[in-house]
Amino acid sequence: MSTLKVISPNTEIKDNFLFVNYCHEKTKALKNSQTGQFEISSEIKNYKLKTDLKVPKVGLMLVGWGGNNGSTLTASIIANKNKLSWRTKRGIQQANYFGSLFLASTTKIGVDENGEEVYVPLNSLLPMVDPNDLVIGGWDISSLDLARSMERAQVLEPDLQRQVYDEMSNLKPLPSIYYKDFIATNQENRADNLIKESEKEAQLNILRNDIRNFKESNNLDKVIVLWTANTERFADIIEGVNDTAENILNSIKNNHSEISPSSMFAIASILEKSPFINGSPQNTFVPGVLDLAYKNNVYIGGDDFKSGQTKLKSVLVDFLVNAGIKPLGITSYNHLGNNDGLNLNSPSQFRSKEISKTNVVDDMVNSNEILYKKGEHPDHVIVIKYVPSVGDSKRALDEYENEIFMGGRKTISIHNTCEDSLLASPLILDLALLTELMTRIQVKEESKDSYEDFHSILSILSYMLKAPLSVDRPVNSLSKQRNAIENFLKACIGLPPNNDLLFNKMLR
Repeated sequence: MSTLKVISPNTEIKDNFLFVNYCHEKTKALKNSQTGQFEISSEIKNYKLKTDLKVPKVGLMLVGWGGNNGSTLTASIIANKNKLSWRTKRGIQQANYFGSLFLASTTKIGVDENGEEVYVPLNSLLPMVDPNDLVIGGWDISSLDLARSMERAQVLEPDLQRQVYDEMSNLKPLPSIYYKDFIATNQENRADNLIKESEKEAQLNILRNDIRNFKESNNLDKVIVLWTANTERFADIIEGVNDTAENILNSIKNNHSEISPSSMFAIASILEKSPFINGSPQNTFVPGVLDLAYKNNVYIGGDDFKSGQTKLKSVLVDFLVNAGIKPLGITSYNHLGNNDGLNLNSPSQFRSKEISKTNVVDDMVNSNEILYKKGEHPDHVIVIKYVPSVGDSKRALDEYENEIFMGGRKTISIHNTCEDSLLASPLILDLALLTELMTRIQVKEESKDSYEDFHSILSILSYMLKAPLSVDRPVNSLSKQRNAIENFLKACIGLPPNNDLLFNKMLR
């Protein structure tokens, strides 16, 4: 377990809780309709942040545990826990957590006596769960144990698979639910590990019982549930069916066909007071699920892991628009050969992915009315093809057609080859670690007496998610998303937010 390594003087520790005063300043810019000028004003609110410093014992239950992501993550945690090394054609490789924001990146906390910037690991700001201490479990429609799932995935090196095989073979996923209408028909031959009950209400009770049993049998303090299973088609939003918490629970009792598997898992988690994160692009969080999370005061986050092409796109478009260059067209082509690619070969499931990928530039485009008139938007085309021979090694080709000075054009072409599950697995860890931390942090306004949890939608998870669920309009700029995480953690220990003014370097 990590310990608190950074502490500022304006904090107080009492009974293993960390208290800090936080002053939040919001700048308002109101346009005067007569003069056209903006009138600037500041609104300041004082808050107090309270963080429980005791790191609990945490379980992570994965829906789709036997898939590429689930088997890769589980094997990697075993490798890190046992400090394994293995032979590759490039030499000896050591276990690590590269690709994780919290476990492999740093943040600036100030300067030393020589004026040199001081950086510390991001997870040293506040006590966080050690991923090696996570207890992993979950469900899958496939009955293969995790060792055979790992072999089927063909992600990890053979020498590493050999070393973790025995431990992985003892891990078997719980039976899951499978609705043919929601995922591609090509997944049916994998579906040999299903909950026998056909009524949705009975299935929901089994899922809830699975979470309870996992928590009790492993002596856990908390359980986080995360969907890393197949992409589903979008569920239809139907009035009286899935539009409110009451209606969606009644629809489950009535065995309504438009309740998706991912929504079932989300509802089971919420009713068991376990945070739920959706790592696929479908609309798991229909209005009824959102309403249920609000009413039960349970954290949720989604949608869809942001691992490769989309993460790069959110950086590049942010750079172009902020540089005054106008993206006119963005064409993204992908091909991959893992089971995710096979499932996305179906039009309905591809449409879910297409929606999550095309929305990532909206807020950046809307921020610049010099480049884009109202309603104007770059052409944005997404293509995904299934090519079995490339396996988990995903190919992403992007072309950015841009308008520059005096009507000129600038074309950027990028070819990105990435091992899909080795990028997604550390994101799962980051999502779990940050979500757990948020369950230990509370806030209160200065004028109020009691602390309360934050909004049920964890928008702070946006850095790891392609179509981030947000209270209002989502922020897609990767730099803003990362700054939000850093600055929030710093606020919790009384440090000022990031400041890149470099004022001292401007002085004589």
